[in-house]
Amino acid sequence: MTEALRELMTGNTLWLMLLGVVAGIVIGALPGLTATMGVALLVPFTFWLPTLPALMVLLGVYVGAMYGGAIPAVLIRTPGTPAAAATSLDGYPMAQAGNAGLAIGISCITGVVGGVFSTLVLMVAAPQVARFALKFGPAEYFALAVFGLSVIASLSERSLLKGALMGVCGLLLATIGMDPITAVPRFTFGMTPLLEGLALIPVLVGVFALGEVLYQSSLPEPDRSLFRRIGRVLPSRSDYRRITAPTLLASVTGTFIGALPGVGGDVAAFVAYDQAKKVSRRPEEFGRGSVEGLAAAECANNSVTGGAMIPMLTLGIPGDAVTAVILGAMVMHGVRPGPDLFEKQSHLLAAIFIGLLVANLLVLPIGLAGAKLFAQTVRAPRQYLFPLIVLLCVVGSYAINNSLFDVGVMFVFGFIGWALRQWGFPIAPLVLGLILGRMTEENLRRALILSGGSWRIFVEHPIAATLLALAIASVALSWWQSRRATKTGGSSDEQQNGARGST
Repeated sequence: MTEALRELMTGNTLWLMLLGVVAGIVIGALPGLTATMGVALLVPFTFWLPTLPALMVLLGVYVGAMYGGAIPAVLIRTPGTPAAAATSLDGYPMAQAGNAGLAIGISCITGVVGGVFSTLVLMVAAPQVARFALKFGPAEYFALAVFGLSVIASLSERSLLKGALMGVCGLLLATIGMDPITAVPRFTFGMTPLLEGLALIPVLVGVFALGEVLYQSSLPEPDRSLFRRIGRVLPSRSDYRRITAPTLLASVTGTFIGALPGVGGDVAAFVAYDQAKKVSRRPEEFGRGSVEGLAAAECANNSVTGGAMIPMLTLGIPGDAVTAVILGAMVMHGVRPGPDLFEKQSHLLAAIFIGLLVANLLVLPIGLAGAKLFAQTVRAPRQYLFPLIVLLCVVGSYAINNSLFDVGVMFVFGFIGWALRQWGFPIAPLVLGLILGRMTEENLRRALILSGGSWRIFVEHPIAATLLALAIASVALSWWQSRRATKTGGSSDEQQNGARGST
């Protein structure tokens, strides 16, 4: 731990983390720009940095964007990130009542509480999970990858079929390059840059950043005439008394939901909001400017940050889309998440834990002191912002390997990302399939070689059998929930959208 602290405090690491937090808040405050897009956009620019400072920048962006998303949700009823959708339910009515600054202040304070709590849980729980994962062999890793792929069911938004199709496409894309066992080139079409497979970062920048810009360009501008004046930011004593209980409850809820692969901050925020309403003495105020509802929603979506890091760091399975991008960045820097990381690079891991904790704490003074300044970013015109993002996409994709081929890959996947959004196909299953595809194939073949071609190895190994059973149960549960939602007149997502639209 001492060595980790020394590494964290040396050089420019803290300054870079600070810049990452500020950049994350600005990106989150810009309507339509998500935390995933911000992290994906900045990954290539961390290529020249040492591993720890690079990861600190990205974690700073992640944490900052989760808070920044609350600013446009409060001021113009347009969530900066999907996770901030529930924030607008009570944040915007508070702004209409002249308490926009107070709503932003409560969002910042409760978000920091949630982020710190989830990081502490991460520090305690992750080593235990990793220690258990050390017992894994090829059969267990294959079953784990299948369990990770089963997350596609919960990432499929409104259509399981579309999500499954995207997952299959991701798995097929992962087969491009050298065969992991025989080293025979596959689907490279004679192109040397494809021998090592598709470069993950240009793909991520394309589908998450360029694709999002192209899609947002086709949407109408947010109504910035709704912008409200920022007044008092700090809560009063009575406000603190009211938000304490829902904040603590939302911290637990958000962390638990965040640790479930594929669920994400938007679900956590709505679940915590509903819980807070049920236990509140003033449920009639929810949806009309309740500080309790605002605190619960904003705390829960920030609590997801630490929870989502648990499966990513211990098992190599991203907890949400942002951690999928961070996982790609770690691989780019030569760090392979999984139980071996806890054995061989424990000092780096400790530095990541402490860095995530510090990044959350930095949000508090920056977010409160700069609330009025960050609020002005909501007014940023798209005609200047979007060309700048496209330029960053091009420069970032080229800079990783000084390769125009990577720029081409980024553009191809940018248009793919735009088309998928236009037609209602989810993006995350495609990325998850691409990330887990090689792990799935390689461990399946190794397990079958060890067993002499017998598939019984996946049943005879208790851990593998349990993980496969959980994967089947996960898909079955998602299918059942989807059918139930259809019969009752709409999926849970549609219900959430309806709630958003009613604000």
